[in-house]
Amino acid sequence: MSDAMLAERRKSRLAQTAIGVGLACLVVAAWLTIHIVAIFGIDWGATSWWLALPLILIEMWLFVGLFIIAHDCMHGSLAPGRPAINRAFGRVALFLYAAFSYDRLLPEHHKHHRRPGTADDPDFDADHPSAFWPWFARFMLHYYGWREAVSMTAAMAVYVLLLGPPIGPLLVFYALPAILSAVQLFYFGTYRPHRVEEAAFTDDHRTRTDDFPWLLSLITCFHFGYHHEHHLSPTVPWWRLPTARRTRRHAPPALAGAPR
Repeated sequence: MSDAMLAERRKSRLAQTAIGVGLACLVVAAWLTIHIVAIFGIDWGATSWWLALPLILIEMWLFVGLFIIAHDCMHGSLAPGRPAINRAFGRVALFLYAAFSYDRLLPEHHKHHRRPGTADDPDFDADHPSAFWPWFARFMLHYYGWREAVSMTAAMAVYVLLLGPPIGPLLVFYALPAILSAVQLFYFGTYRPHRVEEAAFTDDHRTRTDDFPWLLSLITCFHFGYHHEHHLSPTVPWWRLPTARRTRRHAPPALAGAPR
């Protein structure tokens, strides 16, 4: 590789890192802001509860964003060539999400990419390949075990003892959107792309792509519904998946690797 090509590659990686880290900081800052305002900044005894629903929905979406940040870190795409930055952001994002262990989820996610949609895929339910709730239950029991429950309980106990948040708003604006976001993430990021249908998968990635417009794709799962593109190029960050989708749609069928 020539010096010019190496320099261009370094420039591209630096640009991707700057954008990825900037967007990650923005998501975390927005999540923290909504969290603090909803739990500590609003007197819900004197405020109309109509405001609660949009705050819950925004916080749910930002929870999804936390997980997508950690997911990019698992592929090294938040900060290419900088594993320490990826680990740091991934660990923080998953801890804020639900005290998940980044180091435990990392190898499991790469197993998913090696054998997607098979009995060896930890994200797939070979016994219920088309049934949402049994698959979701298996998925959650696989990833949320006693270690996660103990970690989450300990973290919440310290949080309550140190900061004394009101329990009602804590449940409504932290626990509820976290649970709802898990359903959202699973539905748009695992179940829809990998569920078995009458139409066969087109390759060994055993995944499909949602044909959503840009805004709907962002709202539903931070573009993770463009899932075949992600499996074709796992190091493409979430914010570049729409570009990858457009490129594949306009590529010759033999190069696109999947139906339009």
